[in-house]
Amino acid sequence: MQTRPSRWIGAWLAGVLLGTGAAPGAAQPYPSKQIEIIVPYAPGGTTDFVTRVIGQRLSESWSQPVLVVNRPGASGAIGADLAAQAAPDGHTLCITGYTNRNLLFASPPPTPNPARDLMPVAMVAQAPLLLLSNPAFSARDLAEFLAQAKSRQPALNYASIGSGSPSHLAMEMLKRMAGVDLVHVPYKGSGPALLDLMAGHVPVMFDSVVSASPHVRAGKLRALAVGTATRLPSLPQVPTVAESGLAGFEAFTWTALYAPAGTPADRVEKLRTEVARILRLPDVMERFASQGAIVPEPLTPAATAAFIQADVQRWRRVIAEGNIKAE
Repeated sequence: MQTRPSRWIGAWLAGVLLGTGAAPGAAQPYPSKQIEIIVPYAPGGTTDFVTRVIGQRLSESWSQPVLVVNRPGASGAIGADLAAQAAPDGHTLCITGYTNRNLLFASPPPTPNPARDLMPVAMVAQAPLLLLSNPAFSARDLAEFLAQAKSRQPALNYASIGSGSPSHLAMEMLKRMAGVDLVHVPYKGSGPALLDLMAGHVPVMFDSVVSASPHVRAGKLRALAVGTATRLPSLPQVPTVAESGLAGFEAFTWTALYAPAGTPADRVEKLRTEVARILRLPDVMERFASQGAIVPEPLTPAATAAFIQADVQRWRRVIAEGNIKAE
């Protein structure tokens, strides 16, 4: 499928620099009907988890049903395009992350168009990436894995949740830093990739701590290393990639809430304020922490946009250096 990155690649600029404007029905109460949140990935991953937690609490707060709709495909581009085409009234939203192909692979970025692009509302979660293996795989830690990767012919396979995804780009960065060769096997989302990893069809992959840690605790997967500067409180026994020999390695995912550009400013602010409140609820913070997810500090749409822009540029360098193509 050919994507149309101009629909929302200006996400971090369109609403911030050009304003949210007005939309038909802006004077009506908000929300006045069901809210639909599009998740542009398969069920079972980090984005799906945080969206369902937030969606449930939004429904309770506003006494309106909140429907979470999974629209996977094209590394997040299909679902994002659907959200970008929705009416800018705040009733159709999207929660996605840097994995989205429209953010990573449009070059050069077109001029932001607030009539078409999605705009950031709030950062909702960050999650470190774990380097995982099937328990039957003989490598017990990162050093043993890299030693096997250097000596194995043909090269070892590794799974990812899709081309251009966090798990793909993190492993490509690891490959270059360690000087090893690995063969990429992309899947359509975290759920199916983890299933094949647990079944032993592929030996290793990077994935979010949110989707992977329950399987690690159950003994179905082994965590070889975590891609953060320090160890995780939720998995203190797992060393970092940096302390395992690759200094400077850091890989984590983030997810952000978007609305179609042109959504009225008062609705954007109401969304942002309510999501920030939900993320600070003790039981929500406990659920996130139990899965290894980090609740970020509340950010304005402008600050969210700046964060997104900086992180996307970091991963675009990885894409350019590795000559990585979208699926």
